[in-house]
Amino acid sequence: MTTAGHLLQALRPEGYARTHVDRTDKGRLMPAGASTSQGSKTVRTRFAPSPTGFLHIGGTRTALFSWLFARHHGGQFLLRIEDTDRARSTDEAVEAIFEGMRWLGLEWDEDVVFQYAQRNRHADVANQLLADGKAYRCYASKEDLAEMREAAKAEGKPQGYDGRWRDRDPAEAPEGVEPVIRIKMPRDGETVIRDHVQGDVTIPNAVLDDYILLRSDGSPTYMLSVVVDDHDMNITHVIRGDDHLTNAARQINLMTALGWDVPEYAHVPMIHGADGAKLSKRHGAMGAEEYRDMGFLPEAMRNYLARLGWSHGDDEVFSTDQAIEWFGLDAIGKSPAKFDFVKLANLNGIHMREADDTRLANETLRMMTDVKGWQVTDDTRDALITAMPGLKERAKTIDDLAESARFLIETRPLAMSDKAAKLLDDDGRGVLTGIAPKLEALPSWTLDGLEAAVRDFADEKELKLGKVAQPLRAALTGTTTSPGIFDVLAVLGKDECLARIKDQAA
Repeated sequence: MTTAGHLLQALRPEGYARTHVDRTDKGRLMPAGASTSQGSKTVRTRFAPSPTGFLHIGGTRTALFSWLFARHHGGQFLLRIEDTDRARSTDEAVEAIFEGMRWLGLEWDEDVVFQYAQRNRHADVANQLLADGKAYRCYASKEDLAEMREAAKAEGKPQGYDGRWRDRDPAEAPEGVEPVIRIKMPRDGETVIRDHVQGDVTIPNAVLDDYILLRSDGSPTYMLSVVVDDHDMNITHVIRGDDHLTNAARQINLMTALGWDVPEYAHVPMIHGADGAKLSKRHGAMGAEEYRDMGFLPEAMRNYLARLGWSHGDDEVFSTDQAIEWFGLDAIGKSPAKFDFVKLANLNGIHMREADDTRLANETLRMMTDVKGWQVTDDTRDALITAMPGLKERAKTIDDLAESARFLIETRPLAMSDKAAKLLDDDGRGVLTGIAPKLEALPSWTLDGLEAAVRDFADEKELKLGKVAQPLRAALTGTTTSPGIFDVLAVLGKDECLARIKDQAA
């Protein structure tokens, strides 16, 4: 499993060198030789987050779609860290991305590529374009650029660069100005983006200005780096957010200038909140690890995120294997998807009821200790496994399981919730006093025996079962909600149950 210190070992494709998770030049990606083809027809997708924060839910869904598409076609899914923003990129964010991807089960197939480590390769490509007459040095100052924007704004024209240094003699360059390198974009005609989600999108070339490839300090821009890396990684399909749709037109023209094949595109609509507003923290715009700590299962997250914008008939609940079998870009909708915590929780509950009890017990222990900071004993795990069939029937998250199972780790005398205390009035304590000898006399502490004893007591006292179960639950758990009362009795054990009953009956 890939970590910052130990990368997934995999065979490298032709022309592609291994990279390493130390963010240095040791992780350079080598160009694909003299070939300008994408090589093998094997599907190769990539996820390319910037390590400036957590792995947010929109990026997570993009990664999932790319992963599912590659798995569906028996191809490869690659991970690239776009860390060219050195001021904002952090090792902590890189590790958060790795951790989130691993938790979600979205394992990548080759070593991670760090974009910054490829900067010399990117610069070489820009300089080759310059030598071929397909790019040029631009000496426009910040003041010149501001003047251009104001003039274009006043005339109602696109506020891009006006190409003033495109065909100008460099001998006219002002002294002391370090130039940028700009691509020569086509000025006439149009660029067509053939997109699996958006359809054919036509953009007039007149609105695509000569954008910068290399900054004045020699550093490559995002637009150049993405194109070179996608080519060198032999990416066949680019699946990303539709906010990159216009970028695709610019990138296609760069690929054409380089004589490189254009990958197939799928620009996926954004995710909104349930109210239709732009996704924010209150809607669910959090890191993947936060969903884990809220108690969601990775398979439920994969199921839910797959359904955000993609569908397979009326199927709402499905396994990851089914998603891989069914997934296709043609079933992704054009409209923004809406993130709904209620639906996610309900779906998570369904997956929890299908999950292995031992696994759920381990997840609940992690929730208790790592997230909530509760103290547990060596016996807690066994007790959780025993109680899990009853616990998970009512729970929607691992957090629910932990809260419902808290009675297992409480120490005597139990603190009573307000509602539980009200149940332990004179009548409630009378029930406890009466049933204690019945339970103590049981020859074996089994689920069937406990149920029979409690029901016999209720019949003997002419009480409804609830009138017995409610004060008993309060005494045993300190709350009014728990798994079934017979499960509670069974999992706590005879000595602990009798002790808790006597504490509250006195």
